Amino acid sequence: MNIRHIIPTDWPAILTIQEECYPDIVHESLAALQSKALVAPESCYVLDVDDHVLGYCLAHPWYINQPPSLEQVIDRPSDADTLYLHDIVFSHKARGLGAGEKVFNRLVNKAKQLNFDTLSLVAVQGANTYWHRLGFKSRIIDKPLDNYPEDACYMVYQLSDK
Repeated sequence: MNIRHIIPTDWPAILTIQEECYPDIVHESLAALQSKALVAPESCYVLDVDDHVLGYCLAHPWYINQPPSLEQVIDRPSDADTLYLHDIVFSHKARGLGAGEKVFNRLVNKAKQLNFDTLSLVAVQGANTYWHRLGFKSRIIDKPLDNYPEDACYMVYQLSDK
């Protein structure tokens, strides 16, 4: 199992995994997904097992309490104050590998290296219970999450005591 940065030939597998894992959500375009990796290649990864991409993580600097909209093509903000976890997802073929914990730990370390105090995300499809177990706290924000699924939940993980 190898966690590595995304390369151009990984995108077809990323799109396939998105379709597999989000069957009830309108899938984001390649352009929207790629924009995350273009602005923050240092915090976007794939899980590679025997030269097969079995998962991905897209995270990028952003603004706390202001998650980007789904399908939003982003630019890197100059005054970001959180590392936003856009997506971390694995194919069913990655079950039992401990990939989620390994990728999440790598992302936490990267956020600290980049001097962020928080990770933030919008949980969907009931994933908020998973993120709660990892230490994320639900947060009510002013920005509507209208373009997310109905159960969308904004969450923040505190990396430091600041």
